Amino acid sequence: MEIYNNLESKASKEFKELLNNEISKTKEISEGKIIEGTITKITEKYIFLYHSSLKSEAVIDINELKSMGLSDKIKENEKLKVLLERIEDREGNVVVSASKAAKISGWDSIVESYEKNEPINGKIVSKCKGGVIFEHTETKSLLFMPGSQISERPMKDISSLMNEVIQVAIIKLDKVRGNACVSRRQIITSHKQQDKAKIIEKYKVGDIIKDAVVKGFSSFGVFFECNNELDCLVHLQEISYSRVNHPEEMTSIGNKHDLLVISVDKEKQQVGCSIKKLRPDPFEDISNYELNKEYLVKVCKLMDFGTFVELQPGLTCLLHASEMSWTKKNPSAKKLFKIGDEIPIVITEIDREKRRVSVSHRLTKENPYTLLSKKHSEGSIAEGTITTINDYAIYVRIDGFGIDGFLHASDLSYDKKPEEELKKYQKDQKIKVKILEIKSDLQKLRVSIKHIEPDPYDWFLDKKINDIVTVKIVETNSKGLIVVPEGAKVELQIKKSQIAINPADARPNRFLKNDRTDAAIQELDLKKKKVSLSIKLLEEIQNKEAVSKFSSPMSGKNLPFSQLSDKLSDKLVKKKKE
Repeated sequence: MEIYNNLESKASKEFKELLNNEISKTKEISEGKIIEGTITKITEKYIFLYHSSLKSEAVIDINELKSMGLSDKIKENEKLKVLLERIEDREGNVVVSASKAAKISGWDSIVESYEKNEPINGKIVSKCKGGVIFEHTETKSLLFMPGSQISERPMKDISSLMNEVIQVAIIKLDKVRGNACVSRRQIITSHKQQDKAKIIEKYKVGDIIKDAVVKGFSSFGVFFECNNELDCLVHLQEISYSRVNHPEEMTSIGNKHDLLVISVDKEKQQVGCSIKKLRPDPFEDISNYELNKEYLVKVCKLMDFGTFVELQPGLTCLLHASEMSWTKKNPSAKKLFKIGDEIPIVITEIDREKRRVSVSHRLTKENPYTLLSKKHSEGSIAEGTITTINDYAIYVRIDGFGIDGFLHASDLSYDKKPEEELKKYQKDQKIKVKILEIKSDLQKLRVSIKHIEPDPYDWFLDKKINDIVTVKIVETNSKGLIVVPEGAKVELQIKKSQIAINPADARPNRFLKNDRTDAAIQELDLKKKKVSLSIKLLEEIQNKEAVSKFSSPMSGKNLPFSQLSDKLSDKLVKKKKE
């Protein structure tokens, strides 16, 4: 019997497996299977169970059955299902478990219900973190129900549900870990959906629902309770033909309205209704209005891009920002109008297909640019006030018209730098300008300051390159000379390099202020207002003329030394030959 001295030895294990295999073959039982035995004896601590295939009786702790709620129900000679864990342990005892058998049997039932998508019955037995514990009626298996799945809405008090038999759906199952999640909410929702589907079958497009009660509001519409059985939505656009900012402007909680069914969506289980379509369409009255005729309208909604105005109750149209004012480029409706104001408009377009009416407020007044052109023709002088100055232009508001004329920096002076001239002006300064261009259709006005005076460059109209002009020295500096042609009113520069041909003579300090000298026109571009003068060029022209005059074949022949020179040359040639 040495084999039994060490039950954990290799020989012992092999013997044990051999014995179990033999018993299993003969008795058709094996470890891990559920078997059914007969209760032979019940004591204060143990229950004895007999099975014909086992070599001895199995012993079960009575506390195990108490935890299962079966201790009071079992009796001798009755059958009991258990899980055969060990055919024989170290002490030679049979090891079984009633609770594990119940759990396994119950789990199979739960898996089957999950696969068939069938609900199960049970009760909530306790609370836990994140939800409650649900006990399956059939198997006594304990399952988890998240708090969000108890009801459609959060429940602070669930005491009314405790230990009450309820129906739940299995929403999650883990076969490997042996756990599952159930939902009461899904069953409630499913029943409601089934009931709602039957209710929606009653409603058809075109039906009139009488005395629907206002239940609530949202930014996009009104919720109604219809016939005490269905909630439906009336969209904001379906409340009234008039523009509605918020549903509360038109009705209140508890009010009753007749509704027209305009849509039925059986899949989404939604019924759409309308209030306004039970009333006459005010757009049909649009034939009473004429194009290009003035009407008085009411401001009903202010927007960033314009304002909505009401021709008559239920008939609204958009007054776009571009049609509010002649003079303001991007006017703000909130600054010009307020809700409830009555303002004149002119109808400019009626689109019956799109149900759209275009209107204009500015057309009720004469175009100020047209009025300006009647008083100030192009080329006339006008007075105004500087409203804006930027890096490249000045805006001048013409007195009496509220129109801003555009004055480009290049139109400040003929010969001064624009950036320097801009510094001479400031906002709210009164100035005189010359009207250069008026475009009434485009609402554009261009003005100038420099054009008030004659163009000094007109003095050069009859001049051309290489022409000689007399200039007065205004200033000398290291860069050259600042001069003014006699009879002209424009200052020009003669660069240092253009003072003389000989670099040694190209010194500005050779000249004094108010000296007069001649210079030649080197560059002439009246469009660009660009004229360059050069004393050097004048010298080159004069030299060319001198060379041309004295280099002719007969020039200098009559001079005495010329003949003498020829005779001396002849004598030198003869001596060389000798």
